[in-house]
Amino acid sequence: MSVFQSLLQRLSYQKANYLVLIDPDRKNDGHLNDLVACVNESGVDAILVGGSLIMDSGFEERVRIIKAASQVPVILFPGSSNQLTGQVDAILFMSLLSGRNPQYLIGEQVQAAPMVKHLGLEVIPTGYLLMAGGSPTAVEFMSNSQPLPMDKPDIVLAHALAAQYFGMSLVYLEAGSGARRSVPEEVIRSVAGELDIPLVVGGGIRKPEEAAGKVRAGARFVVTSTVLEQESSLPGTARSPGRTRRSGSAEASVHGEAEYARAQGLDTMRAFAAAVHEG
Repeated sequence: MSVFQSLLQRLSYQKANYLVLIDPDRKNDGHLNDLVACVNESGVDAILVGGSLIMDSGFEERVRIIKAASQVPVILFPGSSNQLTGQVDAILFMSLLSGRNPQYLIGEQVQAAPMVKHLGLEVIPTGYLLMAGGSPTAVEFMSNSQPLPMDKPDIVLAHALAAQYFGMSLVYLEAGSGARRSVPEEVIRSVAGELDIPLVVGGGIRKPEEAAGKVRAGARFVVTSTVLEQESSLPGTARSPGRTRRSGSAEASVHGEAEYARAQGLDTMRAFAAAVHEG
C-alpha cells in the first residue's frame, strides 16, 4: 500500500491526519534524533521534511537522520528542485497555484521530474495555495508570488477547484510558518465543502484546540512546524547560547531542565495529535 493510501485509510477511523514539518537546516543540528523520538511517541501520522531555504550542504544527511529514526512515513516537502533526495518515503509534488510566477507553477517541476523518476519516489500531486497570514513568509519571498487573501473565500475556492481539475491528489492551504493568522475556519469550510479531494491546512496553528477547529471545518490533514521545533526544545536547548558547560549539581540542573523541556514538547505534540484525530 502506498504512503498516501495508508494515510487516506486512517481517515476511516480518525477525523484527520496530523503531520509535523521538520526543517532539515543547520538550526536543527544536534536535535533531529530527539525531535523524531518525540514524533514517534506522540501519535503523529507522518513527517514532512523540507524548507524554503537551506543554508548549507547538509540537507541530505539531515534527511537521512530523520528517516533512520522515524517510525512513521517521511514525506519530502521541497522548497525547490534542489531539495530532492531518495531518503524519503514519498514526495509532495507541488505546484504553487496561488501565484503567477511560472518558475513555481511549472519550471521547478519540470526540472525535478526526471530526478523524481530516477529516485523512484512515490509522488503525491499537490496544489499548493499560499495564504496571506498577516506577515511576509519565506515562501512568499523566495517564490516572488502574492498570497491569496484570507477574506476572499471565493478566490481561494476557485484556485482549489483548479487544482482538483488539474488532477491533484491534495490541496494545501498554507499560511506560512510563523504566520500571525492561521487559515480561517470559514475559508476551510467553504473550500472543503466543494472539493472532492482532501484538504491540507498549515501555518500559524499554535494551539491544539485551534487545530481541532480546522478539522471540524473540513481539513483532513493538519500541519504544524514551529510548534514542534519550539515546544520540543529537547536536550541542549534549555541551555542558553551563552551558557558554558558545567559540572556537578549545575550540570544535573541543566540536564533536568532539558528533560523537562522534552516532556513539555512531547505533551504538546500528543495534545495536537489527539485534537486532530478527534476533531
